[in-house]
Amino acid sequence: MAAAVTLARRGAAVSVFESGPVPGGRARRVSSQGETLDNGQHLLVGAYTALFEAMRTVGVASDALLRLPFEIRYCRGFRLRALWLPAPLGLLGGLLAARGVPLRERMGAALFLRAMKKAGFRLAQDLPLSQLLQRHGQDGRLAQYLWRPLCVSALNTPPSQASANAFLAALRDTLGGEPGASDLLLPRVDLSRLFPEPAAAYVAQRGGRIFLRSPVRNLYDLRNEFDAVIVAVGPHQVHRLLPENAEAYTYQPIYTCYLQYPEHVKLPFPMLGLADGLVQWVFDRGALLGERGRLACVISAQGEHQQMTREALAERCHRELAQALPGLPAARWSRVIAEKRATISCVPDVPRPGVQTGLPGVFLAGDYTDPEYPPTLEAAVRSGVRAAERVLKDLAAWPPPGRPAPRR
Repeated sequence: MAAAVTLARRGAAVSVFESGPVPGGRARRVSSQGETLDNGQHLLVGAYTALFEAMRTVGVASDALLRLPFEIRYCRGFRLRALWLPAPLGLLGGLLAARGVPLRERMGAALFLRAMKKAGFRLAQDLPLSQLLQRHGQDGRLAQYLWRPLCVSALNTPPSQASANAFLAALRDTLGGEPGASDLLLPRVDLSRLFPEPAAAYVAQRGGRIFLRSPVRNLYDLRNEFDAVIVAVGPHQVHRLLPENAEAYTYQPIYTCYLQYPEHVKLPFPMLGLADGLVQWVFDRGALLGERGRLACVISAQGEHQQMTREALAERCHRELAQALPGLPAARWSRVIAEKRATISCVPDVPRPGVQTGLPGVFLAGDYTDPEYPPTLEAAVRSGVRAAERVLKDLAAWPPPGRPAPRR
């Protein structure tokens, strides 16, 4: 959708073929047993400049997101909040004032950030993040409360496997970025309304066409009908359309467990961390979307939960919440949504195919194609814009002598 918006904004006639009933790919609204839910609970950060620019372009209201200063708060113990000081002093001060970890570890974290900034947030040789943290003495309680949760949130890959360079790229643009870059932005509308549906309306208003429930089986017909094609499918689907561009990735899941409690149930903060079980984060959908009493538990990356039934997983999530929130009543209902191939495993030196495919007029887009960023919504939008810009550049140089003008 980011590619389509970029093209439509520049006057190109765009056709979007979407295999599902709603646009948005792996960030969309779904229906589950009569309940309307998101297929995952996404957290945005202030550094997502490409995504926010795309949202502004298609007219998404600013109040569609709840913006909070960077804060990580756990149900018990640890709490870190950036202070109201110029960057990077606000974060460093927040680290030193954090509760729940020894002062020695807090000072070590400040020194680690300073060392990474001096290195340009880039290692000459990539390695697993856990090794980098161990080298800098960042494998204690602070790793449990800060570095590991940030890693699985941004890279959706355990630190023992995750690319240190991809993590540092995210760290550079958030905790080490400009003022506001580390702010947390929580969606206050469902994911389809957050961007894909306004994007579809924007494209349609400019003469574009959106075809839902329209999977593409091969590229041959499209290449004959259109002057350019952007293939924006999941990396596990590339082999069906572009076998020569397919990579042998491994994948990481994201599980979201929705638990509906009585309407009076709410969290003390819209997003809380849980450090001692399967659940990593819990979001208060009542505070965010008005879905009173509804909590969303998020479990990113691989783990024992993949072997559990959905009923057992929902019960486990409830037990962990009940331990952290004394007096929590029984849930009225639960839904578990599993994106089993939510992202590629963001490991050191993972292949990044880029925009080119080797076929004239055919380009790739997707969060996995970004040259350095982890597979996030921001990477997805960046890739769409990048592919669209390449299409526009190619079309501006056409047609060669004797070739008819571009069609669509």
